[in-house]
Amino acid sequence: MMIYPWFNFAVALGLGLLIGIERERNKGEGSDRQPAGIRTFALAAMMGAMSVYVGGIPLLIAAVGSIALLAAFTHLRQPIGDPGLTTEVALVSMSLIGGLAMSDVPLASAVGATVAVTLAMKATVHRFVKNVLTEAEVNDGLAFAIATLVVWPQLPDRYLGPFGALNLHTLWLVVILVLAIGACGHIATRLLGPRSGLPLAGLAAGFVSSTAAIGAMAGRAAREPKTMASAVAGATLSTVATFIQMALLLFAVSGPSLSAMAPALIAGGTVAAVYGIGFTLFALKSEDPKTIDSGGAFSIVTALTLGVTVALMLVIAAGSREMLGEVGVVVGAALAGIVDTHAASISVASLVASEKLTAQGAVVPILAAMSCNVGSKIVMSLSAGSRGFALRIIPGLLLSTAAAWATLIPTLMV
Repeated sequence: MMIYPWFNFAVALGLGLLIGIERERNKGEGSDRQPAGIRTFALAAMMGAMSVYVGGIPLLIAAVGSIALLAAFTHLRQPIGDPGLTTEVALVSMSLIGGLAMSDVPLASAVGATVAVTLAMKATVHRFVKNVLTEAEVNDGLAFAIATLVVWPQLPDRYLGPFGALNLHTLWLVVILVLAIGACGHIATRLLGPRSGLPLAGLAAGFVSSTAAIGAMAGRAAREPKTMASAVAGATLSTVATFIQMALLLFAVSGPSLSAMAPALIAGGTVAAVYGIGFTLFALKSEDPKTIDSGGAFSIVTALTLGVTVALMLVIAAGSREMLGEVGVVVGAALAGIVDTHAASISVASLVASEKLTAQGAVVPILAAMSCNVGSKIVMSLSAGSRGFALRIIPGLLLSTAAAWATLIPTLMV
């Protein structure tokens, strides 16, 4: 039992007054007037604090139960309609926060301040949910929460499967990162609005799938030739997103792999950025086109497909290395890069993380995967767009890839 609990009581009272003031300002008038205000919340906080001080957790449970019953009784006596339960739930929470203040002042203060801010942001939150968020974005948010908070913690964090190549915890982290990065690109597009044009849309879409982004831009340029420069800028900047995303994924899977690949990523990304910015500046001289419909925050199918591809490529790369040595890793990564460069890169980085491949030995397989993926993008630009689009986008793709490979020249000369 505490000898000098005055400070704890003062914190409990202060938090009760803080939340009570917010509720007092929003009690309403007439039949809509809420029953609990500044005095009720202050007393509820003190009741929770005194319960812990006098009788510990059992008495706190009884006190919280009593307040919950009173809140429920008061709620049932309110006029028929939709009065909500916010005040009642906040009142019960206040008694718990008061009790928490007797044992952990910093935590109680943080929780109390969070509750107060949440209550005060009612209008802002309601406006955001009703007028800003779309149904697809809400569904995506729920899917991301389930993937992060429910599925990921349950997966084992150890290597298993064929050749000991699969770590389900790491594989699902890849899925989560793809979802999160795609959501960040979507948010950037929503915040900056449609006047940012196709370059921004391409950059954001590149975080989900650069190949798909190039296909979409090629189709847009074919339908609206006047947007050619903007479409090329968007397609090229989508490859910048690929370099950024690869760096983030390598950082999550294997830090040494990122260190070894850093020069190539910086060189290739810089060339792609300069090329894309050049077309963006040229496009700004013309009418700003409408952005493509971004839909949801991310593509769950794309993320899951990437996860499955990573798993398959991990097994292929590990098996190739067992049979052919490091040459097999290069061949396996190159074949995987035709489908997705991230899957191949992560599979190689996972071999480094499991100490089955050196960090420097991962550079060539990853670059080989990038080169094969560029081949897929070139085919996409030729098949989905016009010849003029392909002639503009292909040099940028080849230059960025050549710049990445050029970083190996000093190593070869040693």
